[in-house]
Amino acid sequence: MTTEQIGIVLLNMGGPEKLDDVRPFLYNLFSDREIIRLGPSFMQKPLAWYISKKRAPKSMKTYELIGGGSPLIRITLEQGKALEEALTEHGNYTVVSAMRYWHPDTDTTLKILADKGISKIIALTLYPHYSCATTGSSVQELKRGITRSKSPFDLLKVIESWPSEPGYTQTLAANIEKAALAFGSDQPQIVYSAHSLPVSFIEDGDPYVDHIKETITQVEKITHRPGKLCFQSRSGPVQWLSPSTPDMLESLAKDGCKNILMVPISFVSDHVETLYEIDMLYHDQARDLGMRLQSTESLNCNPSFINCLKELILAK
Repeated sequence: MTTEQIGIVLLNMGGPEKLDDVRPFLYNLFSDREIIRLGPSFMQKPLAWYISKKRAPKSMKTYELIGGGSPLIRITLEQGKALEEALTEHGNYTVVSAMRYWHPDTDTTLKILADKGISKIIALTLYPHYSCATTGSSVQELKRGITRSKSPFDLLKVIESWPSEPGYTQTLAANIEKAALAFGSDQPQIVYSAHSLPVSFIEDGDPYVDHIKETITQVEKITHRPGKLCFQSRSGPVQWLSPSTPDMLESLAKDGCKNILMVPISFVSDHVETLYEIDMLYHDQARDLGMRLQSTESLNCNPSFINCLKELILAK
C-alpha cells in the first residue's frame, strides 16, 4: 500500500454536454492536427471553424435524439469516482479526468491536482486500443500541459493500451452472454463494431486494428462465439477501415442472417456512437433488412470493469 499521494488522470475525448456545446466541441476536434491535417498548419484553425459551423446543425439534431447532449463526461466522472473508491484500501489516490476536446480540459485537471499538492501522476487512457488519434493525442496534450504548468509534475507512468486485460475481456464476454439470452434459442451473429480510422493511420504503423483483434480473440476464448468485425463513424473523403458497419449489415442480410448482437468494442462509455448510431441508426437499418439487432450494454460503471481499471493502476 502506497502512502504517497498519487493522481490518476483518466484520458478521454469528451463530448458536448448540451446543444450549444456542439459547434465549439467540433471546432476543438477539427483543430487537432494529430488526428486530421486540414491543409497547411496555418489553415488548420480557419478550416476547423468552417467545418464545425457547417456540421454543427446536423450534429445538433443527432444529439437531440439522445437527450440533448453526450453523457460521456458524466459517465467518465462517475467512473473516476468509482475507481477512486476502489483504490482507497490500496493507497492515497486521487482520480481526475482530462477531456481532449471539452471540459474539464488538461490544464484545468492539472490545476486541481496542483492545488491538492499532488505532483506524481499516472495517466490511464480510457481507450483500450491504442491509436495516435485517441490515446496518442491525449497523452501528447497531457505532456504539453505538464510543460505549461508551473507545478513540478512527475509523470510516473502512462497506461496507453490494455486490449488483453483480463478484467476488460471478461466483462465484455459476460455482457455478450447476458445479452444473448434475449434471443432464446435463436442464437445471434456477434458483430463487433469499432470506431473507424483512416487506412493511412494503420499503414503508418498504428496498432489500433491489431489491438482490437487481440481483444476479440480473448473474448472468443471465453464465449466460444465467433464474431465479425466492422467499423463505424467514418466521415470525410479518405479511405477508411472496412467493412463499414452499414455494409456489414447489408452483407449479413444477403446471407440470410436474422439475429445480430452488436458489441461496441472500442468504447467504454455510452455516447453518441452507442446511443444513436448503434441503438437507433443500425437498429433501424437491420429492421428494414428483416433482421433483429440488439446491442450489449456499455461498460460504463460496471463493477467488474471498474475493478479492471483498479488492477491496471495497481500493476503500475
